[in-house]
Amino acid sequence: MMAVSFERYGRLYYLDPGPYSPSIGDKVLVPTDSGSEVAECMWAPQWISEDVGGLPVCAGLAGQADVARNEANRRRRAEARVAAKRLVREHELPMKITAVDYLDDRHGPGQPAGPNVVVIYFSAPHRVDFRALVRDLAGKLHARVELRQIGPRDEARLQGGIGPCGRDLCCATFLKDFEPVSVRMAKDQDLPVNPLRIAGACGRLMCCLKYEHPLYQDFHEKAPKIGERVESPEGPGTVVGHNVPSDTVVMKLAADGRRCACPRASVCGSRKAYEEKYVSPGAGEDTPGTGVGTDSGREAE
Repeated sequence: MMAVSFERYGRLYYLDPGPYSPSIGDKVLVPTDSGSEVAECMWAPQWISEDVGGLPVCAGLAGQADVARNEANRRRRAEARVAAKRLVREHELPMKITAVDYLDDRHGPGQPAGPNVVVIYFSAPHRVDFRALVRDLAGKLHARVELRQIGPRDEARLQGGIGPCGRDLCCATFLKDFEPVSVRMAKDQDLPVNPLRIAGACGRLMCCLKYEHPLYQDFHEKAPKIGERVESPEGPGTVVGHNVPSDTVVMKLAADGRRCACPRASVCGSRKAYEEKYVSPGAGEDTPGTGVGTDSGREAE
């Protein structure tokens, strides 16, 4: 398997290298719905243990003609973006141009040529009547023009950017599908329900809230509740907090009121669990029903 990217530091696409062995930085041809496109090899072919089928097969190494055609299409996309933004201002339309894709008439070897197509992606708060804009753009660009309205998440994916964490947006790098994210996930992770704190660059809930949510669910199912009296290697105490990333439980010890953090696996939320973990079998047989001998008085307290 190999990985390629159409843009530097862009999203990775995985391919079956087939009979080819490109190196990192080589230009290769990637099969798409509109024909073979030029991409840069970011991950050289290597064997993997998992069985991944259904990957598109690399169409070969890109030649000079393919690279020249790709550079020409980049210039056409830049020209189409400038023309589209200028005409949007002239028509005074409430829309924002997000991305432009240019499809030339070369659909691949052995396939008939078609008209050049310019696909323009835009965002708008509501539906826009852009029929006059399409006519002017078609005359300006001498190509067939298609306008497609997208939502905030797709806009962030196409534009890219830096998230609150300081890294490139997940949707612009590796995310393939947008999974549903709810405010309940933020509450389960003890995050403030503040749109400024849990919203991403697109203005919607951050996709990364979904990543650690199963970890928090598993922790809350197995860890003692806040306010519960528990036993730990540090002694008996009361749970006053959780630290899910470190898998620890914060306790207030009954002996001196000191707070300490103990691993979740070492904290027992009931006397029975404490006996099973810390008391050897057969110990304390002189005190039926307790299994801890003279410590039963402390439990009664």
